[in-house]
Amino acid sequence: MKVLNTQRRTKSTSFSSSTLLDETIINRNSSLLTATARTSPCLNQVLEDNLCANFSELEYVKLSHNKFIMAMVDQVWVYSQDSNYDQQSSIQLSSANVVKNIRILQKLLDTAILLGKRVANFEQKPPVVSLPIWIWSLISQYHLTHPTPKLMREAAKRFDFKGQEFLAEWAEKKAFEETGHDRLALKDIQSLGYRAEAVVNAFMPPSAKLLVDYFVNCAQASDPIGVVGYSYTLERIALAIEKKHTQAIKATLPSGVEATRCLWVHSSLGSDVEHVEETLETIAKLTQNERNQIALTCYETAKLYFSVHDHDFPSTKELQHKLKSFRD
Repeated sequence: MKVLNTQRRTKSTSFSSSTLLDETIINRNSSLLTATARTSPCLNQVLEDNLCANFSELEYVKLSHNKFIMAMVDQVWVYSQDSNYDQQSSIQLSSANVVKNIRILQKLLDTAILLGKRVANFEQKPPVVSLPIWIWSLISQYHLTHPTPKLMREAAKRFDFKGQEFLAEWAEKKAFEETGHDRLALKDIQSLGYRAEAVVNAFMPPSAKLLVDYFVNCAQASDPIGVVGYSYTLERIALAIEKKHTQAIKATLPSGVEATRCLWVHSSLGSDVEHVEETLETIAKLTQNERNQIALTCYETAKLYFSVHDHDFPSTKELQHKLKSFRD
């Protein structure tokens, strides 16, 4: 589900998932500006300047063989060969299997999400919300939520086969928690006067298909660790959606119609707040290699989520034509 540009009836307001993520993560964690908007200092210098620091509270993840994110309590840095990267020093870095400070871990993963967002493909600008555009978004919400219980159970079986009982329990719990969320999207579509199941069976927005296909690949891999990063990324992005944003959507809908149930649940108002914390606690107990894989998945998921390709959003006129035959 992508948050679209929105205009309120009484006061013009616009927002998008892209700007929301920057506002939520960067403004509330200003130290991330070091990682995303400034040149990182030489790695050797960083380590020398922090010789007295408690290095049990240093975390890093590799996004590739020549790029990694390193974080301490109050700073985050990104290193790559084209931005002041020191290969020799990076080899010397080590990190405990258990994360001592979950907030540092969150900064690392959030930075991976921001970096993914900043390399996203923007071929088309998200449109201002109209009733047909919101229905299109609800169709996307349905397709993103519908396969989650099944895919998480598949991942749980693979985790169990690998002897990773801790992750198997996490995936089973996630499957249970997400069951029925697709029905919320169907109720929202039905509330707007359309045959919901017929609509979602007829259409699948391209951006939703890309994300679902990636999720399927993660869940069906021999090592399904990617489902953890995928889940964290979507729920972390959802926390950028606040009450004022759901109200802005409601202002575009017919009076008295409730069609933001699914959005509300997947926002800072719903259960995703608790889910993000639970997933962070799970990731903190994993190995360095597993955390690296999760960070990479966060990066790739964000890149897919924030990309807007041509034909992702048909025009309002096209959608009116597409949806006309599905009216109740």
